[in-house]
Amino acid sequence: MALPSLFTSFLPSSIGHKPSILFFRHHRFSFSSTSIGNRFVICTSKIEDQEIVRRSANWQPSIWDYDFVQSLNLDHTDKYTEQAQRLKEEVKGLFDREMNQVTKLEFIDVVQRVGLGYHFQTEIKDALRSIHSKTGDAQLFNDLYVVSLQFRLLRQHGFDVPQDVFQRFMNQTGTFMESLNKNVKGLLNLYEASFHGLEGEAIVDEAWNFASKHLKDLNLNEVPINLASHVSHALDMPIHWRPNRLEARWFMDMYKKQQDMIPSLLRFAKLDFNLVQSIHKKEVSNLARWWVELGANKMSFFRDRLVENYFWSCIFVFEPQYTDFRELNAKIGCMVTLIDDVYDIYGTPEELELLTDFIVSKMYILIFIFFAKIVLSEIYKIFEMVITLSRWDITDIDRLPPTIRDSFMVLYNTTNEIGYWTMRERGINPIPYLRKVWADECKAYMKEVHWYNKDIKPTLEDYMDVAVDSIGGLILLLDSYFLTTDKLTKEGLDYVSKIPSVMHSSAKILRFNDDLSTSSHELARGDNSKALECYMNETGASEEVAREHIRHLVRKTWKKLNKEVFQDYPISGFGPFLGACMNLARASHCFYDYGDGHGLPDHQTKDHILSTIFEPVSLD
Repeated sequence: MALPSLFTSFLPSSIGHKPSILFFRHHRFSFSSTSIGNRFVICTSKIEDQEIVRRSANWQPSIWDYDFVQSLNLDHTDKYTEQAQRLKEEVKGLFDREMNQVTKLEFIDVVQRVGLGYHFQTEIKDALRSIHSKTGDAQLFNDLYVVSLQFRLLRQHGFDVPQDVFQRFMNQTGTFMESLNKNVKGLLNLYEASFHGLEGEAIVDEAWNFASKHLKDLNLNEVPINLASHVSHALDMPIHWRPNRLEARWFMDMYKKQQDMIPSLLRFAKLDFNLVQSIHKKEVSNLARWWVELGANKMSFFRDRLVENYFWSCIFVFEPQYTDFRELNAKIGCMVTLIDDVYDIYGTPEELELLTDFIVSKMYILIFIFFAKIVLSEIYKIFEMVITLSRWDITDIDRLPPTIRDSFMVLYNTTNEIGYWTMRERGINPIPYLRKVWADECKAYMKEVHWYNKDIKPTLEDYMDVAVDSIGGLILLLDSYFLTTDKLTKEGLDYVSKIPSVMHSSAKILRFNDDLSTSSHELARGDNSKALECYMNETGASEEVAREHIRHLVRKTWKKLNKEVFQDYPISGFGPFLGACMNLARASHCFYDYGDGHGLPDHQTKDHILSTIFEPVSLD
């Protein structure tokens, strides 16, 4: 392949005269078996007269009609913007209204749960600071509901609240008083508060055990219907682990049934949800156009999950001003899915070794040439001739089958696009940092390929050392920093690229949740052991015991994350990034607590996407 022609076709669409289109080459496949869902099948691919037997997961095609997605329009922007702004001022005024401490806490909780917290961050912080600094009415500290609600809200915003506030509800044996088991509202809020615990907090752990047991033992038919709905909702997934957009969509329906419902607050929540949703519709429509032009929607060797990857980005950072982040991060997510499937299923070990070499080392040369072409212009023409003559071993890429070669090139192209956007908007080149995290991910993939081909069964610890890199979360979190911060610095990029603990904990939760959901069918098609199997092989535990152990590790890692997200960091402009670290963990629960919602998204994931991106809230 001649070098000049290779680069001509892969300029980012943001700087070319027309969109850059990658045409994937179609292969001739003969299937030796067929299957439904993700079960293992074998196919052969004929390349240069060499027949290679390849694995295939027989991925479920996209459930979305891309013609429909591309046609999405903005439904509510002009008609309701002025009304929403007026209601926003009205709700803002409610923060100054005279309220007792309990009413203020309940008001803040409602504002956050209907999805409006991002509008009133200063007001919420000031109100909680005031509550935190007051001793308050002594009677309030004897109410389990109030103490639990206050604990949860204060800890959610980083205030130091000791676990000892719950001691008054415990007996001398260190357990909670059994007389509390009839206090459903108190139990529910104790349960929700327990998810804000930190490592080593035995009282909070006991709160979780006690509240979980008694809530599960309730006969919900004997509980008021609204309260019963809240209990079922919490046991399904606690507030702290839920993405805010999904919680807002559910909670608005519950809030309108409350006797003390504030009509202006509910109306503003509905309008704001639909206005933000209109922005999200436009973004996913743009992405669908890019995806179809790329030709990726016609390929079956990897998972076509454009809309799902966009939904991950929406969960990370949903606020309307972060359009560029969501669109670019969704593209990175698509690349993670693509490259993951190339390594997990499609490529042979020899091909993957070569691909890894390109991503780890030669990608740097390609990117250097790309930016030289932009910056040096005429000088580049001479430079390009020299490179073409010396070849830089770029022609080695022809040793890869066309599908894998094109997968590498679309990864390269997308990385360039994000790098150019960041240089243009932030003034700093993130490409070396992206290249490093891609290299780390692909080296982790190769380690897993080695385990698979050598039939090596790693310990859980050895597995997690590799699997936290291979899950793809670290790439998404790295770009969540430089695509959202308005104070991007080289020092910040250096710090984030070293993978601080807050990133590692988030990606670890993602890996555990992914493995809990996908392990059985991935094993059936011949993949590596996952966390469950590593623990079972290592200890001889049953699958159910192993599952409970991994769930325990998820809760344990959340305790670390709860602390890490509020540590003092030496870098400014970290707010959206730290939020994304929390939200990646939340997204993993959303996608994987009900099965493999990324690989098989036609159940809960589909419903979640419909309710948050495609279907507006009724304003009646």
